[in-house]
Amino acid sequence: MKISVNLATRPFVELRPMFARLRLAMVLLAALAVGLWFALHALSAKAGVAQAKMDAVKARTGQFQREREANEARMRQPANMSVLERSRFLNNLFAEKSFSWTAVMMDLERVLPMGVQVTSIDPVITKEGDVNIRLRVSGERDKAVQLVRNLETSQRFLSPRLSGETALTASEANRGGPAVAPGGVVFEILSGYNPLPEKTASTSKAGGAQ
Repeated sequence: MKISVNLATRPFVELRPMFARLRLAMVLLAALAVGLWFALHALSAKAGVAQAKMDAVKARTGQFQREREANEARMRQPANMSVLERSRFLNNLFAEKSFSWTAVMMDLERVLPMGVQVTSIDPVITKEGDVNIRLRVSGERDKAVQLVRNLETSQRFLSPRLSGETALTASEANRGGPAVAPGGVVFEILSGYNPLPEKTASTSKAGGAQ
């Protein structure tokens, strides 16, 4: 039997190379899927370890918090209130004793321009032990501004800032001290204070002398 094929209407197509490319693509996709699975498994293991550590930290934090609450509740009992108040009083007393008025006055003397008077100094010691100072000075405005600039360059006074400015009244201008021009002002200055150790201060002086 003779079979004839009309190639004009049904052209011959070779499918073997296409199937080969499809098989290669399937192999590559399978390899990619396996690699992604291993990467996901590794990330999951790391996440599990990190979560376990976080749970342990949270458990320890909760334990410390419960111990702190128990200690605070115990200290608030009437029998222990006197001890707590005495402890607070002694801590405040030690903080006040640690503040050196002599050192502050000596440090101010180094930065105070001629003609500027310090009318009040109010130190405040925070719970963390930091010292903040509120200064009230009077004098000519240019010299008072110079004082703020000197404080900014000082190692003892930290982040000084002007919190208030008022005109100097006649009674304040005539109240002792050097004479002040009619354009005098009163500055309220807030600043941190850094009580440097004596060795550090001596080293700074020696370096300045050289």
